[in-house]
Amino acid sequence: MMLYFDTEEYPAPGVRKSMEQVAGIAAEKQGFEASSLSLSVSFVNAEEIRELNRQYRSVDEVTDVLSFQQWDGVSPLPQDREFDLGDVILCEEVVEQQAEQYGHSKERELLYLFTHGVLHLLGHDHICEEDKKAMRAQEEQIMEQMGLPRGDAKGWTDGQ
Repeated sequence: MMLYFDTEEYPAPGVRKSMEQVAGIAAEKQGFEASSLSLSVSFVNAEEIRELNRQYRSVDEVTDVLSFQQWDGVSPLPQDREFDLGDVILCEEVVEQQAEQYGHSKERELLYLFTHGVLHLLGHDHICEEDKKAMRAQEEQIMEQMGLPRGDAKGWTDGQ
């Protein structure tokens, strides 16, 4: 899967590679050909994500990740060209806060939130409890496949 980042500086190249792997795993678990898909990734501060959350979801709060799906989740995806699934927007400040709060690495938190966002782009939701459980199970399977199971305490390294 092709990822388009809004900045060259963040995250480090190794983390970007992990994000590409996460997106590919998520797409393939849903039965999609990852090589024909793309998405955009943006990093914003707390006030920017709060404004987006207020504007598009009518929720006046800071959040960790937002996804803006370009695909309706029902129509078949075109197979003859790259298809843009949409945008995943992550709040760097919240990634750091939640990593500390949950006692794991910033990398794991970033990849977990990114996985969550990608699953939304692929049609998952968590409105009802049954869907929430299914989505959480998918998230954890992907994180385990990446070698970042729950409870990971590895540190963030900028050189990754």
